Amino acid sequence: MHSPNTPLTFLSPIEGDVFHAFDGDLSDGKLKITVKVTASEDAELAVNSVPARRVDDYFEAQVLLEGYENRLEAVDLMSGEKTAIRVFLLNDFAGHYRLSIDDNIWFLRDIQQNKDRYASLFENPYLGFLKQVNAEYGTKIHLNLFYQTDGFNLSDFTDQYKNEWEANADWLRLSFHALQEFPDMPYVNAGYDEVKRDCDLIMNEIRRFAGEEVMHSVTTIHWGEATAEGSRAMRDAGYATQVGYFNVDDNLPSASYYLTVPQRRHLKSRFVWRDTAQDITFVRASIVIDTKKLEDIKPHLDSHEKNGRKPPYLDLLVHEQYFYPFYFNYQPDFRDKICAAVQWAGENGYTPQFLSESVSNA
Repeated sequence: MHSPNTPLTFLSPIEGDVFHAFDGDLSDGKLKITVKVTASEDAELAVNSVPARRVDDYFEAQVLLEGYENRLEAVDLMSGEKTAIRVFLLNDFAGHYRLSIDDNIWFLRDIQQNKDRYASLFENPYLGFLKQVNAEYGTKIHLNLFYQTDGFNLSDFTDQYKNEWEANADWLRLSFHALQEFPDMPYVNAGYDEVKRDCDLIMNEIRRFAGEEVMHSVTTIHWGEATAEGSRAMRDAGYATQVGYFNVDDNLPSASYYLTVPQRRHLKSRFVWRDTAQDITFVRASIVIDTKKLEDIKPHLDSHEKNGRKPPYLDLLVHEQYFYPFYFNYQPDFRDKICAAVQWAGENGYTPQFLSESVSNA
């Protein structure tokens, strides 16, 4: 049992936790959750005016969440001590998926080189394939862009297809990723100004050649590593939701922005968490498709639920380079891998929806 001077602390949920339909019975925009709080053994506790009962060495209360932002306040009615946290409720987050592709630039170079030949963006083989995926499965597809690659940058790219970008914005989105592919982890130590500069560079070009309709509030920074200042620069540019791997306790790249080990551990199991200090929602990718063999994709996606961690929002991540026969790491089954992941999503009850719509409660 806790000593008489145990401080009043929320064990679960924690500040910034994001709840959704996989967390219980979400109906009419309301969700009942179990709140666990530590307090001194002689405390008389209430959470949001609901009396809490003692269970083992903590107190427990059932509280109703409603609306996007919820304040949970625990009060010791004996001492008057109180503490509060903020948690969030997303009505339409769970049960959706998207295909998210990093490191995009080569398809744009190809379109630019063939602009006098291609009557449509989708004559480019890569975009043509993605359009087929959308046509067959309804998949929403989000492309994170580099600004430049050998002999080409986004300022070179024609705006002659702007109407076509806009016409396909219901399923195809573009956003900032990084200035270029190398060096690895370019923003791991970068300050606000550097990230803001590269972000603006890419966003201004997307706006010019494709229009606002393809731009929304979600991105993944290259290598998923940033300082708090770098993440804040992205947030100020409009990217209030940032996607990474949030690996911890393994040998994989962490891709966890500036988060601490306990925060990463929490996000790895929850798949979503909001840093209320920075006003950023972080979402964990469910798979990196190009790191798996074709036959391992469905078992990997199955394994989440087997481990008791079914992704509420299924983020299917892959990288552009593996599409191309000229790339040293070319994957001839790139198309099959993407189709396998997208098929799994449909077979397991996930429906296509962009992440920006899913983290919005409007």
